[in-house]
Amino acid sequence: MRFALLLCSCALSSCASAHAPVASRTPQPSATLSAAAPPCPARPLRVRVTLAPEIAKRPASGRLVFFMTDAKEPRETLRFDLLHPHATWMAADDVRSLAPGAAFELDPDRTAFPHPLSTAKPGTYQAMALLDGDHDFARVGANAGDLRSAVTTVEIGRGAIELRLDRVVPAEPEPTETASLKIARVPSALLSAFYARPIEIRATVVLPPAAKDPKKKLPTAYAIAGFGASDAALAKRGATIAAGMESGAIPELAFVLLTGALPTGHHVFADSVNDGPWGRAFVEELVPALEKRYPLVARARARFLTGHSSGGWSSLWLAISHPDFFAGTWSTSPDPVDFRAYTTFDATPGSTDNVFRKADGTPRNLLRFGDKDILGYEDFAKIEAVQGEYGGVLETFEWVFSPKGDDGRPLSLFDRVTGEQNPIVQRAWEKWDIRKVLDANWATLGPKLEGKLHVYCGSIDTVHLERAVELLCKFLRDKGSDATCEIVPGKHHFDIYGEGPDAFTAKDGLFARITGEMRRAFDKR
Repeated sequence: MRFALLLCSCALSSCASAHAPVASRTPQPSATLSAAAPPCPARPLRVRVTLAPEIAKRPASGRLVFFMTDAKEPRETLRFDLLHPHATWMAADDVRSLAPGAAFELDPDRTAFPHPLSTAKPGTYQAMALLDGDHDFARVGANAGDLRSAVTTVEIGRGAIELRLDRVVPAEPEPTETASLKIARVPSALLSAFYARPIEIRATVVLPPAAKDPKKKLPTAYAIAGFGASDAALAKRGATIAAGMESGAIPELAFVLLTGALPTGHHVFADSVNDGPWGRAFVEELVPALEKRYPLVARARARFLTGHSSGGWSSLWLAISHPDFFAGTWSTSPDPVDFRAYTTFDATPGSTDNVFRKADGTPRNLLRFGDKDILGYEDFAKIEAVQGEYGGVLETFEWVFSPKGDDGRPLSLFDRVTGEQNPIVQRAWEKWDIRKVLDANWATLGPKLEGKLHVYCGSIDTVHLERAVELLCKFLRDKGSDATCEIVPGKHHFDIYGEGPDAFTAKDGLFARITGEMRRAFDKR
């Protein structure tokens, strides 16, 4: 993705200050900031970041992100919070070969959110710098090996801000194997050939108490996590599930916990021209390898799918792509399953919906919490322009669904400056529209999917995913399908399983219901 650096014009002079929306992949006319944006500053803010030689023995490169907040309570670290997007200001630039002891002068206005930082009112702020060496900040935030400064109190309007990269973000502890928790790494010939380097598929395997009997084979739930999930997070969830099975709150199944994490976002276990054949690798390599390594029933009737968010889309896609290989899917809050409602706009061929603004000119919302709109698509695009060139939420499905552009990267669904959709990309995305795929192949898929489709979504989903699920539910009802398709009243994206740390072990919770239905489906066959 290319970034457009928009110039703001002042009455007496011009300045290189801008929000920094991401540019489209084709030339666009110049744009200017809205009238509501702050004016260009008379005296640009200066930010200098030095690489401390005590933590770096060689030059460092990466995405340098500067954070600033006027919060009064002292902070140990600064981060960007999507639920409070205007509480922390950010600016960023790419750094190449910054030598130990050398300083980089960051332009705090060129690529910034929510406004050019020089427009901040004079006063006391807290500031921090982060050097994201592996360019994955847009996907996971600060993580192992990134370099950062201390959070420093600074005065805007009293000279340059000086920060020092003098600490390394520690790695999360490596998951530890136990009797019930196993860490699997399965080499993939398919993915290794695609990437031209060795690739492994990672999985966290959770075994129930019944696995203590070496003669007993187990049905398996393949659970796919959403966007940004780490191996450490999977291990923590695995320990919770193991405890739930020990207590009897969750029925005894083997669980295989999976993350779709890639530098480009989430591969959703699809066979993509950009991300590679993750669907085939799942079915042809991962599942057979695990069934040989662990006491798992190697039959379709014992293979169950579940997942949430991007994992919800993944599990549903795998179920309809390989209907003879799995016994069914229980997909929660899946990413858009009907592109007529790609969250809040229509992404199907012929749609002229502008991604940034509705027909009446009002901003098109992406993120809400309850009945409160938090963030629109246009602002979200600006945030991702600051955070990094790839790996963010808006780009992840372009890496899966879009054809390659002339530069080898996926074509964008919409222009990051104007919000206009690309008709070529709309047509290319049709083959990934789950409702449309089901409709086109219902004569074959319908009978194979009897008793296998279960989809749940909250009625006030945080990113409006219920809109597409409602359309899918209607389609399934019209076809006379026996699918379970539920819109859960009053639930959003993050509480559909329940609230609090015990949600996954609650006997009356959604996870217990899902796994109970899996277990009963296996036992009756």
